[in-house]
Order: sequence, then C-alpha cells, then structure tokens
Amino acid sequence: MPISRSRLHGFTLIELMITIVIMAIVLAAAMPAYTVWIQNTHIRNAAESILNGLQRARAEAVVRNTNIEFILVDRAWEVRIVGVVGEAGKIDSRPAGEMSPNIALSIFPAAAPALTTVTFSNLGTVTPNTPASDSINRIDIDSTSLSATESRDLRIVLGVGGNARMCDPNVGSSTDPRHC
Repeated sequence: MPISRSRLHGFTLIELMITIVIMAIVLAAAMPAYTVWIQNTHIRNAAESILNGLQRARAEAVVRNTNIEFILVDRAWEVRIVGVVGEAGKIDSRPAGEMSPNIALSIFPAAAPALTTVTFSNLGTVTPNTPASDSINRIDIDSTSLSATESRDLRIVLGVGGNARMCDPNVGSSTDPRHC
C-alpha cells in the first residue's frame, strides 16, 4: 500500500534553518552574561577555598593543641604545623593552579614579601607573627577580567579571636548579613 503524502510528518529544511538561526541569536545574546557569571563564580570559589583553609588551620590548632600556620603565597595556600619542617608538618594545601588566573588577591595590611602567614594558637586565636606586618587581617578577592560594575568582589575578614568570615564589600546596608 503506498504511503499518502498527507500522512508524512516532519520538518522541512527551511523550518530547521530558521530554528538554528533563532537559537544562534539567543546564544549570542546570552553569552556575555554567562561569561560574567562564570568569572564571578571563580571569585566565589577562590574566596571559599581561602576561607576553608583558614578554618581548617584554626580547627587543627585546637584539635592538635599546638600552633598551626596558614600560609598564603600568591593564589596557593598551605596549612602546616609550626616548627615542623618538610612534608611531616604539612596538613593541607591548595596549589595556585586550582584558582583561576583571572583572580586578584589583595592582602591587608599590605605585606612587603609575597609570603603571608596567619598563626593560630592551640585555643584557636590568632597569634602575632614576627614581623607583625606579615599577619593577615583582611583579604579582598577580585577578578582582573571584569569591570568594577560587573565584578562581585568578596572579602575575607579575620578577627583577632581567629574567626574568619566571608562578606561582600559592596553591600551598603549594615543590616544585611553579607555586609562587611
């Protein structure tokens, strides 16, 4: 039995080409917003990594009942036991390659050397380093590839008691929990 032409269903080549053109226009319009979203995700990932390292160092100091240091070098960090040399003193680390190369870290107070350390005592408090200017009390995380209006900068604030928290320096309301 021959198949009648009225029973055939499908797409014509013209319909398929129109659909592809519409999808290309929608993707082209969405791509800049997607790129900004990805870069802001890199900022959040970097801030969470550093915050987790600080919290890990503080927790290890309390659990091990000894001084533990958090060392931040460029975009890499390491948690280690104070005074123990080599791999035996290393507790945890993250290489610089895990953070996006488009991330900029600003450490306050600005330390002259590239190496910056926070030392936690066995009580979880921050102990003063020598020289004291090498001790971190604030880290600003920003993207080098986004404009200031597009970038969702984050800040990690380290209290004297050892507590570290992540906040948004651009939030204006002091009642907002994201406020620094």
